[in-house]
Amino acid sequence: MSGSSAVSGAAPCRFAHYFAICGIDTETGLEPDELAALYQWLEADRQGRDPDTAATGENFEQSPLKRTFKSKVLARYPQNVEWNPFDQDAVNMLCMPKGLSFRTQADQRDPQFHSFIITKEDGSRTYGFVHTFYEEVTSPQICSAMHTLYQMHNAESTPSSSSSSSSSSMDSLASSLDEADSPTSSSSSSRRAGGYDSSRDTLYVSKALCLITPMPFMHACRRFLSQLHRAVTADTAPPLPLESYVHNILYEVPLPAPGRSLKFHGVYEPIVCQRPGLGELQLADFPLAEAFTLLGAENLVQVFTCTLLEMQILLYSHDYQRLMTVAEGITTLLFPFQWQHVYVPILPASLLHFLDAPVPYLMGLQSKEGADRSKLELPQEANLCFVDIDNHYIELPEDFPQFPNKTELIQELSEVLLSFGLSANTGAPPRTRTSPSSAPGSTPSTPGRERKTVALRQLEDDGRNGNLAVEELAVLQLLQGNATLERLQALTKRTGVTVARVDALRAGVKAQSTEGQGGRTAAEEEELRNAKLNVQLREVFASRFTTMFADYEAFVIQSAPDLESWLTNREQMHNFDKASFLSDQPEPYLPFLSHFIETQMFATFIDNKIMSQWEEKEPLIRVFDARIDKARLYNVRAPSHRSSSYQRCSILKESAQAIEQRLMKIDHTAIHPHLLDMKIGQGKYTQGFFPKLQADVLNTGPTNNKWSHRTATAQRKKDRHRQQTEHLALDNDLKEKYMQEARSLGKNLRQPKLSDLSPAVIAQTNWKFVEGLLKECRMKTKRMLVEKMGREAVELGHGDANITGLEENTLIASLCDLLERIWSHGLQVKQGKSALWSHLLHYQAREEKLDQSESPVSQVPERRKSDSFIAMPSLRVSLIQDMRHIQSMSEIKTDVGRARAWIRLSLEKKLLSQHLKQLLSRQALTKKLYKRYAFLRCEEEKEQFLFHLLSLNAVDYFCFTSVFTTIVIPYRVVIIPIKKLSNAMTTSNPWVCASGELGDSGIMQIPKNVLEMTFDCQNLGKLTTVQLGHDNAGLLAKWLVDCVMVRNEITGHTYRFPCGRWLGKGVDDGSLERVLIGELVVPSGEEDSGRGCRTPPLQRSPSQSRRISITSLSGRGYKPTSAQIQEAIGESVNNIIKHFHKPEKERGSLTVLLCGENSLVAALEQFFNHGFKSARLFQKTVFVWDFVEKAVAYMESADQMGDLQETAEPLGMTCQSLCHYVNSINSTPRNIGKDGKFQLLVCLGARDRLLPQWLPLLVECPLILRMYEDTALLRDRSTVNTLIGVLETIHDFPITLEASLVKGIDL
Repeated sequence: MSGSSAVSGAAPCRFAHYFAICGIDTETGLEPDELAALYQWLEADRQGRDPDTAATGENFEQSPLKRTFKSKVLARYPQNVEWNPFDQDAVNMLCMPKGLSFRTQADQRDPQFHSFIITKEDGSRTYGFVHTFYEEVTSPQICSAMHTLYQMHNAESTPSSSSSSSSSSMDSLASSLDEADSPTSSSSSSRRAGGYDSSRDTLYVSKALCLITPMPFMHACRRFLSQLHRAVTADTAPPLPLESYVHNILYEVPLPAPGRSLKFHGVYEPIVCQRPGLGELQLADFPLAEAFTLLGAENLVQVFTCTLLEMQILLYSHDYQRLMTVAEGITTLLFPFQWQHVYVPILPASLLHFLDAPVPYLMGLQSKEGADRSKLELPQEANLCFVDIDNHYIELPEDFPQFPNKTELIQELSEVLLSFGLSANTGAPPRTRTSPSSAPGSTPSTPGRERKTVALRQLEDDGRNGNLAVEELAVLQLLQGNATLERLQALTKRTGVTVARVDALRAGVKAQSTEGQGGRTAAEEEELRNAKLNVQLREVFASRFTTMFADYEAFVIQSAPDLESWLTNREQMHNFDKASFLSDQPEPYLPFLSHFIETQMFATFIDNKIMSQWEEKEPLIRVFDARIDKARLYNVRAPSHRSSSYQRCSILKESAQAIEQRLMKIDHTAIHPHLLDMKIGQGKYTQGFFPKLQADVLNTGPTNNKWSHRTATAQRKKDRHRQQTEHLALDNDLKEKYMQEARSLGKNLRQPKLSDLSPAVIAQTNWKFVEGLLKECRMKTKRMLVEKMGREAVELGHGDANITGLEENTLIASLCDLLERIWSHGLQVKQGKSALWSHLLHYQAREEKLDQSESPVSQVPERRKSDSFIAMPSLRVSLIQDMRHIQSMSEIKTDVGRARAWIRLSLEKKLLSQHLKQLLSRQALTKKLYKRYAFLRCEEEKEQFLFHLLSLNAVDYFCFTSVFTTIVIPYRVVIIPIKKLSNAMTTSNPWVCASGELGDSGIMQIPKNVLEMTFDCQNLGKLTTVQLGHDNAGLLAKWLVDCVMVRNEITGHTYRFPCGRWLGKGVDDGSLERVLIGELVVPSGEEDSGRGCRTPPLQRSPSQSRRISITSLSGRGYKPTSAQIQEAIGESVNNIIKHFHKPEKERGSLTVLLCGENSLVAALEQFFNHGFKSARLFQKTVFVWDFVEKAVAYMESADQMGDLQETAEPLGMTCQSLCHYVNSINSTPRNIGKDGKFQLLVCLGARDRLLPQWLPLLVECPLILRMYEDTALLRDRSTVNTLIGVLETIHDFPITLEASLVKGIDL
């Protein structure tokens, strides 16, 4: 077969690969659609009815003209193309997604056009373009079968037999989709009277002509198919047999070369198409204008954002072509990224069960005319963006970040649309899901026809479109020379409304527009206009990404020496430096970017970028990189730090001109259709019927075609090039396999298998989902661990920090999303928007029932407590209790929000895995709620999933405390005295005040002789300090306190605030109140919760030993050497500087660095205590503060005597400031002791940048000779100068002091 080889050789260069015809097979007659039957079988099985009664597929309740019957691919030419094997099931399903439809002469029978797309495993796409028309049924068998069906239906249908609405979500979904577009009211009455009667009515059945092409030349295919159909219905026969035209488009019309235009001939007029050049945006022929007009710019940008963040997107419209236009429109705007998940713009009715796919998807669902959205029950909505195209409105997921510079982007898009005479504000404002019922007014109750009229009236008087009600003349100018009129005319025709004002203008404008056309037809004019508008809208989006990712290359991590090693270690590798990239971005962009760089589409983009070192660049990356280079050339501004100011797209004009030039000057004209070598008598046809074409002439192409030869030489060149590059050690098949594996890493199903959907196939698809979910869970938990560990390793001093609070939040949000998807996979009946929360509520109801019948809750023992938990009663671990905490939070209004809060709380308490395990341990409940194939009923996978979640217990999260900052939290305080050395009780009146990152509790009196109390107050965040004091009343007023324990009763976080000192006059340093610095306590003896590693301890309060050694209570004890002291000072200053270099959200507590262990105060205390003669015989202990006080007294007296007058002016000022600060501290109403006062002086000096100036004053003071030994560091000039230098380095940073430290100081 020499012919077929020519066919295959030329295929990649051919405009169309197949021409197919779908319709009714007269041989087999009327067959009920098996897929619909299978669907009913699955439903029956799920609801526990006997499936076999439902499986007949003959649904007698529905009128026969509305039932689904099986369509077949009647013919296809050629039989096969080796590059693109023909997928018969898929083509049949997508040409006629609802099977055959029947009509009578009383119904509307306008031809319809729609397109579809088939996505292959490797992500490559094939496009289909379908022209559907109605053809009279000539077969008497089929007419009589329909007649019989009607008689049976009439006999069966008693008025009451309308099908009872089932609670099943899928069932109502099916019923809302099954009813075909309802016919006009006039005919439906006659239909109801007699339906179809073979003696009286003519029966028509749908037939589809389909072109399958490698590229989306939508306009050209649409025009070719409609001309072909016109040839059949026309009064006179077409110039040539139809075979000539089909043969021509299959074999003689080449794909236009990049950057060229092509003209070929349909039956009646020529058809022109053009293909963008290599440096331009890729071909996208679906009219974006239509997508914008249908949704409005604002809504479209919101849906676009949801797509970028890989949410689930469901398009809903009665018109297949609209579904396709919006889906393709949104995906073409993603340049340079590509949608990586399930993509089914038209979901055939038999694949409805696919809507509970627990993965991101972009799917289109056909609604029936005038269907009510509120009746559409979807399996999962927590993360769904629902787009009702016909009613111009969208529902958005609860919290998702806005696209950067959204307002300016919409403004720019609106201007582009306006320049083409279109309005941008068509859509209704988007709704977020809040209330359980669908938002009020979400679907206007007016019938479809009336609704459109309203829309048009609004378009016309334009109150809401922001187009001014323009003067006639302006309208004329706006419409002149473009095809807006064509659009309006089409719109008005479609909606059956006349627009009077435009009618009046039509005559005048017509005259002008014909001149402007330069001899092109209206259709060509329309096409040119569409192409120009398309490219300009796309350029606006593309330029957003060009500015946002202008220096993305700098953050790509190229770590592998060659492709092979890169592919082998692909999973372990970090290939993009996310943290550095984010730190380089303007603040307002972060919420969006931090989510976006976690998506599969971004990961794939970076993978392709890395692979472009070894392979040819992906076309998208090539174009994108070229744009960035060009922008750099023109952009003088250094790209070091980007601002968030909006940069408009600068190349709109030239991009539109390129297209215009191509369409004005045609580069290539294809061979005209010509007579084929056909037998005499072939090619005759009857008017109104599409003939059976001659397969022998259509299955093989010409062998002597010049461009098939051209491709062969090109192919040879390519082969030679490939052999040269094959010095890669990998043998090609292996390499291909590697490639596929690497590329498919983390990718999911692109499209369900459109074929015989046996239960086995469905099971296999679901199995893929289960595996995918498990893999995603593994990757997510691993990523959360790596990031968190990375940060903690930094706190331990290894490496640099690489996660921001923002990034952590993003990762947790995506974990919440994954859990929602897992919980909504295979749900029996959907209840509420959040599947996880509804499962928890079921569990709660059951447990509470059991509780009433027996005594206490599930006995999960609390983790064993160590000695550090002395006197702190244990918190019970209870899933129900955590739910009640969440339910009592009035801030959270929705179920999705409650589920997320519960996940965050469990994660913070390190109980997520344990709680979920307990939830799933009630197997009867899980069986009741989930189908057999659900993820939660796959035992082994479920175990692995819980194990992955268990690994998160290895790190500390504060994801609940830090997010819900306004809630009221109960805290418990326990004070632990040192009983051996003092009274356990005191006669005075003690008080306590706890402070955290978010505020303080205020002073709370502790009832006398009680060492434990609870109090409620607004979330304090992570606790930092506790102030503890008493009023020194009574005889036993002295009190030696070991520590204070404070616990957050919701999250269970316990903080220990070590003290180890006396509170009382005349003992220790005479302090009646102390500020204690806290540390988070880790319960020891954790059950084996996978804790190989732990968060490093936070810095703590000064330990007892150091306190005692400093204040020489014991005289002996640890005395640091001078080298150690200097090192400690350097270390403490370093820590403060590092603190300010961290992103603001994760700095932690500065108080700890100033006053905790190893802090600045501690180090300076050691410095001042070195060589200090503190112990005196027969006298009280002397403290460093005594030295400071005496020095100040000396300076003040010297000042009065005038000794300091000669000193330089600034020094005098410094002297005054030191005296002022010391006196303010001494006159404070607070009873802080001498060490407390020294601590305060250091903190204030650090804050006001005065420490380095005060030091020389203290050193110069003659008292130093009396109070310090000769070897003291304070008396060593060079050491003091070094110290001054070190302290000056903190001056660059704004030090703010916690209120608990500086309370009562009046400067």
